[in-house]
Amino acid sequence: MYCKFGVLPLAEKLFYGGHDWDENCWNMMIVAYGKAGLEMKSIKLFREMQHLGIEVDLNSLISVISSCSKLETIKFGRSLHCHAIRHSICEIVSVVNALINMYGKCGSLTIAKRLFSRVNKDIATWNSLISSYAHSGHSSEALALFNKMVSEGIKPNTTTLVTLLSACGQIASVEKGKEIHDYIREEGFEYNIALATALIDMYAKCGQLKIAREIFDSMNEKDVISWNVMISSYGMHGDGKSAIEIFQQMEQSNSRPNDLTFLAILSACAHAGFVEEGKSLFHKMKEYSMRPTLKHYTCMVDLLGRSGRLDEAEAFALSMPIAPDGGLWGALLTACKMHNNTEMGIRIAKNAIEADPENDGYFIIISDLYYSVGMWEETCTRMPNSDCIKMVFRLQDSSVFWHHNAFRRPKPTSTTHPILLLDHGIGANANSQ
Repeated sequence: MYCKFGVLPLAEKLFYGGHDWDENCWNMMIVAYGKAGLEMKSIKLFREMQHLGIEVDLNSLISVISSCSKLETIKFGRSLHCHAIRHSICEIVSVVNALINMYGKCGSLTIAKRLFSRVNKDIATWNSLISSYAHSGHSSEALALFNKMVSEGIKPNTTTLVTLLSACGQIASVEKGKEIHDYIREEGFEYNIALATALIDMYAKCGQLKIAREIFDSMNEKDVISWNVMISSYGMHGDGKSAIEIFQQMEQSNSRPNDLTFLAILSACAHAGFVEEGKSLFHKMKEYSMRPTLKHYTCMVDLLGRSGRLDEAEAFALSMPIAPDGGLWGALLTACKMHNNTEMGIRIAKNAIEADPENDGYFIIISDLYYSVGMWEETCTRMPNSDCIKMVFRLQDSSVFWHHNAFRRPKPTSTTHPILLLDHGIGANANSQ
């Protein structure tokens, strides 16, 4: 009962209270976890069921496959595919649809297309592959599949159209987006919140903010996603003033902002250079009993860094109640490059490298920092070394390589690649002069 009505904490307390529940209760908990966005818990419980030999029903299997899609965990997703084959349920359309979505979201489009070609398709099957294409950045293929779908007499639904509008936004194809919009009007689709929000997002990403705002203003009802998309739309175009106005309208309409709302408005302030407004909005999270996440702190560091308040940004990062990650230090490192603060850049780079040693992008920023102030020869000597550190040096106008303990420029006829990986101080493509 608690699962059915979404009271998950009570359902968990009852489920783990020591009772010997039957398979139906186990399956209900898996589905409940999936619906609540607790994908890891869903997968963990599924594995426990398998270990105990408890039979998994169809809804649970589909739910766990969907969890793999969201987490993009293809390894466990493949094991679920094998489970479906062993239990002779791999021909069931709903199972195949979930598998298509899982493989597509995990980047295995070849397998997704193979499954698509073998099944008796319903609208969800088409949507699964269209969504997979869009998610993988293959927006043109998504649109082509839609055209094929319509030519075969399959009528799209709201899910199809929302996915297609997202695909149009990804490739900034306002022409295709308008075609979809015209199709929506011609076919008499009701302008529900999801469809209107998708149109706003598409037009904004295509640079048509005026049309996006007209659709937003015409909506009789808005949810938090609608508000967030409109705020983000202004933010991505550097219109922080309008983004703040939309946020204020949201508050006045008694719509409650969520964590994504604050990410959107803080990002908008960062891109517009609205430092004091951003700081005020960051503190406003307390009014909604929200605890800032690492992403919110990163937005604040970006906001301060972009405006040139590098010392304040560093102090803010060091005073955080949670440990900064590579992304946060990377935002400050980028700001150091933007404002040519080499000394701080080297200091921040150490933190960034420690937090995310596999990210070669930090070394590129460091080399650019030195180059911008005419100190590119000091890149190696000023950066800390370790046994396994990799340095990537990219100069704006030519290649540079390490040879005989010094940086060298290639001869005009040299074929040295402009990006050089250095390991243990030895250039991978070191050519002698």
